[in-house]
Amino acid sequence: MNSHKQDLLDLRRILLDAQETGDDAEQTVELDQTRVGRLSRMDAMQAQAMSIETGNRRRQQLRRIERALKKFDEGDYGTCEECGEDIAPGRLKADPAVQTCISCASASEN
Repeated sequence: MNSHKQDLLDLRRILLDAQETGDDAEQTVELDQTRVGRLSRMDAMQAQAMSIETGNRRRQQLRRIERALKKFDEGDYGTCEECGEDIAPGRLKADPAVQTCISCASASEN
């Protein structure tokens, strides 16, 4: 389990580093068409939209990581939030921030 905690801490550090550089890309696109052509501005707006969505996903992943780290501190890490059963070690290895077992995850998709 300690390797999972280290994986979570490493992933959190990587995401926080990426967040610092990604925040600039989410800034408002300048509307001055005398400096930038219409197509270039459209490209910049598309890049901005993608950066915003990437930032949203990064923040969501950071919340999942923080929740998993809190579960470590509380002694509940590796327990499904839905049914209370243990989450399979392979599932935790694939995603140490996962909150549900495969059965509950499959049931919520249907």
